[in-house]
Amino acid sequence: MIKTLVTLTCLFACATLSAALALFTGWPIAILSGALAFLFTQQMSSGHARRHDKRMTARDIASLRKITMEFDQQLSATTRRIDDIANQASARTDAQGRKIVAELQVLETLMREFAGKISRQARAQQGEITPAATMQTGRRQGTAGVYVASIAPSENDMLETIRLSLEENRVDLYLQPIVSLPQRKLRYYEALSRLRAQDGSVIMPAQYIKVAAPAGLMSVVDNLLLFRCVQVVRRLTAKTREIGIFCNISGDTLADTEFFPQFLDYMQANRDLAGQIIFEFSQDAVLKAGAAGDTNLRRLSEMGFALSMDHVETLALDFLRLKSLGFSHIKVRASTLTRGMEGANAAVAAEDFKKLLSRHGVNLIAERVEDEKTVVQLLDFSVDYAQGFLFGEPRAVRDEAQRAPESASASASIHPLRKAS
Repeated sequence: MIKTLVTLTCLFACATLSAALALFTGWPIAILSGALAFLFTQQMSSGHARRHDKRMTARDIASLRKITMEFDQQLSATTRRIDDIANQASARTDAQGRKIVAELQVLETLMREFAGKISRQARAQQGEITPAATMQTGRRQGTAGVYVASIAPSENDMLETIRLSLEENRVDLYLQPIVSLPQRKLRYYEALSRLRAQDGSVIMPAQYIKVAAPAGLMSVVDNLLLFRCVQVVRRLTAKTREIGIFCNISGDTLADTEFFPQFLDYMQANRDLAGQIIFEFSQDAVLKAGAAGDTNLRRLSEMGFALSMDHVETLALDFLRLKSLGFSHIKVRASTLTRGMEGANAAVAAEDFKKLLSRHGVNLIAERVEDEKTVVQLLDFSVDYAQGFLFGEPRAVRDEAQRAPESASASASIHPLRKAS
């Protein structure tokens, strides 16, 4: 627009000049003079415009160079930050790997020492057994405070199998999913322990606990289970922190004055996992915990670890005590909720039980859920979570420590879950 106005102005000026010259020189010379003047002014205008464009272009180039330099500086700074983050992540990964390897080494050493001590005492005790002997009340032996019982001959083979499984690190970790309702979204796993005999057969808890507990071996099993839970949680938290692990602790372990203080010290050193590990105790263990047991449970809760109660036989619960101890989950059999509330001495109907728990900050988990009909009933009771074969069977976790104890320091990787055979 401006260029057009300048051209018209020059044209008007030159036409005026030609008209004035025509009075003195005639029209041919006047028109030629006007044309020359117009061409001259146009040339001058074009030169000025080019110089102006050149200055603007130089200014834009300088501005672009400045922006490019700033971008290069920011890119370099970002690259350095990315390198720093990558180095930090690598350092954390290496540190975590070293920590897991150290845990495996501690696990193997502690397990071998403890199992070896148990082995010597069990062998000594077996020498005192008579053919007519039956399971009797055991006694404390040695400085380790290990509880060794007199055992019937029919259970000697099982005790020997348990002892060898512990000494040779044939304790497997199984995980069973716990889902939220009604979405059925995976929220937790429950960690379960299984022993393997030399022939590869699986020994279920119902088989080994009745022999291992009187012989003082449950602390060893719980110790192995705890270390495996920590390893699995560290692997899970590398991907997501939304999934937790329920880790069972026996009543014998809770009352073990030698093991439990070490257990508390170990968990104090692993407080970063407080949001991912939930420690589970049976109702019987909680009821028989005593003052020392209550103190231990409170210490766990104060570290940030949630507590859960399972094997619930009666729903006549002291909710104020449970809350003061730090319990935030309770597992109740689905059959109890659907048709056994009265037999479990519940103070309220199943429809109101969840409301009662909510007032004390406790989540309700229905366990042993095996069919869709039960799920429909549980939804009417506002159950928070459910567990059972309907949502997934326990699956074994295989790690290097389980397959080759001697190479535990070489690898601590946990392989994907696979269905137990």
